[in-house]
Formats: sequence, structure tokens, C-alpha cells
Amino acid sequence: MLPVMEDPPHTKASQRRHRPLARLGAALLWPLLGVSTLWLVTLVQSITGIDYVWLGVFPRTLSGLPGVVTAPLIHESWGHLLSNSAPLLGLGIIAMYGYPNATRHAVPLIWIVSGLGVWLLGRESFHIGISGLTHGLMFFVIMIGLIRRDALSIALALTVFLLFGGMARGMIPGEPSVSYEYHLFGAIAGVIAAIMLNRLDPRATLSLRSPAFGCECADRTHEPHPTDATDPGKDRSDMPKGRGACVNDDPDTTPPEDERPR
Repeated sequence: MLPVMEDPPHTKASQRRHRPLARLGAALLWPLLGVSTLWLVTLVQSITGIDYVWLGVFPRTLSGLPGVVTAPLIHESWGHLLSNSAPLLGLGIIAMYGYPNATRHAVPLIWIVSGLGVWLLGRESFHIGISGLTHGLMFFVIMIGLIRRDALSIALALTVFLLFGGMARGMIPGEPSVSYEYHLFGAIAGVIAAIMLNRLDPRATLSLRSPAFGCECADRTHEPHPTDATDPGKDRSDMPKGRGACVNDDPDTTPPEDERPR
């Protein structure tokens, strides 16, 4: 039988260090493409002088139903686009970084469900803009944090709440020109997406490097001592146990007897 080949420890450590950067790069790609598409559509509208508002959602009419798909791409003005670009970029990056698999399913779900909600119950006017999706992503990330409650999910939910929580005021009827319906149904769709899709991504495991002992400290894990199987009756009461237990894989960094954790 051929021996099992494993990566050396320094290679594994390098992979662990570069994994967050690769994940961040992937998280940047799709939001940037999305924002670029919106700017391209608005640029074409500005150059041609054609008003594409008729591509929006017009509630309870057959001709307004295709707007469920096209309305998020259309913006009334450059100011309208600018107000939506930063939330879409920021929320998209956060969602894709934390939950790449779930977000790929959540975006089309929020897109369609929010548009259908506006078509069924919205005011009789054309509803346009990507703000339904941005509100959906905001509630998607916050709701997943409440459901999963691991360290990464809570951190992302708090970040979204602090940076974008003020957007929730857009769900309250106010200015006649603002589609609070799109915001409201986008938020509802985001909550639905979080409940349905929160298990698609594995829970993140925090890994800390102890500077004093040079050991890998894995959150919520405790690796058994290599001799546990051969000597199960040996007293190991002095070994660190439970949350934050350390496994020292470097014999040269073994701490003195009086410095070992107890």
C-alpha cells in the first residue's frame, strides 16, 4: 500500500493565511460586477436620452409584470444610482464573504420575491431601483447572524447593523417618490432567504496562534492526545480541556512545567 502523502506544516499554515484573502477576492468580484452593470445601464440611458422607467414594476397589470425582472436595473437619475451603489457594494461584499453559497441563491430569491410583492400590493405607479435587493441583503445578513450565532456571523451582523441599519427607515411610508414597498418586501425576502439558506455555508472556526506556547488553539475543539488510544487509563487531568484547548505540535516550544496551563 502506498503511503499517504500530506502537506508539510509550513505549507498548511501558508494555505490558512491565504484562504481569507482568496475569499475576500471572490467576495469583491460579484458586487463590483453588479454595480458596474447598473452604471452601464444608466450610462446608456443617459447617452440615448431614452427613459426606461416603463421597464419598472407596475402593480397588478400584465404589462408591468416583466418589471419584476428588469426594474432593479433601472434608476431614475445618477443621484438615485449613487444612493444605491454604496449599499449594494458594501452589503454584497459582506454577504459574499460570510456566506458565498447562500448569497448566490439569496440574490435571485430576493430579486424575484421583492418584485412580486410590489406587483401584488404596491401603489399604482412604476417602481424601479435596486434598493429592494439592498434591503434584502441587509436583513439577510442580520437574520443569519441571529440564527447561526457563531463568531463570524455575529460580527458580520453587527457590522451591517452599524453601517447600514439606518436604511430600515426606508420601509416606512414617507416621500411619495420613494418606493417603501420595494424596501419592505426586499426585507421580508431577505429574512425568508436567511431562514431557508443559512445552512448552505459551513460555520467558521476561529483559529488562534498562542504566542507563548506556539500552539494551535481551535475554537470549540479539543484534539485528543496521540497516546489516548494506547493508554486510555492514563490520568490527563493536567491537560487543557474544552473551549480554546491547545494542541502543541512543535516539540521545541513546549513550555516549562510551571508555565503550563492547568
